[in-house]
Amino acid sequence: MSESTESNGLWFMNGHVTVHLSKAANADGISIIEHLLPAGFGPPLHIHHDEDETFYVLAGEFRFKQGEAIRHAQPGDVVYLPKGVPHGFRVLSAGGGRCLTITRGGFEAMVRSASLPATAAILPEQIEPTPEMQARLTALCAENGIDLVGPPID
Repeated sequence: MSESTESNGLWFMNGHVTVHLSKAANADGISIIEHLLPAGFGPPLHIHHDEDETFYVLAGEFRFKQGEAIRHAQPGDVVYLPKGVPHGFRVLSAGGGRCLTITRGGFEAMVRSASLPATAAILPEQIEPTPEMQARLTALCAENGIDLVGPPID
């Protein structure tokens, strides 16, 4: 069964995402998004106000920070990050990483708004975000119940 006519392959930040389950496609509003990420990638430290976030690591090694707690994760590990707690992650493995995020709420809408349609299931050109790109991401996050509260974790 196909789930949506919207583009499911997107370039988001410096990664490639595939929306496997759109929140519009189910009564509970659950999103399942696969992320292909380059080595060293990490989003800004952030807080989700409206949704918990669960990660399932498919490939590579990740470091997660939740509040002051640090956790390393590898393929097969599940990391649950509750709403209201600052968190972030970094891809540690030299070959990059792949993970699923499972959420409800505004995360999927923010990802779609901040992305470009991908022309292939590969990483986009790796670029350093400009101040304008950072300001746009901050605004899109805020519109969807997510506050950026610091730089990516080490």
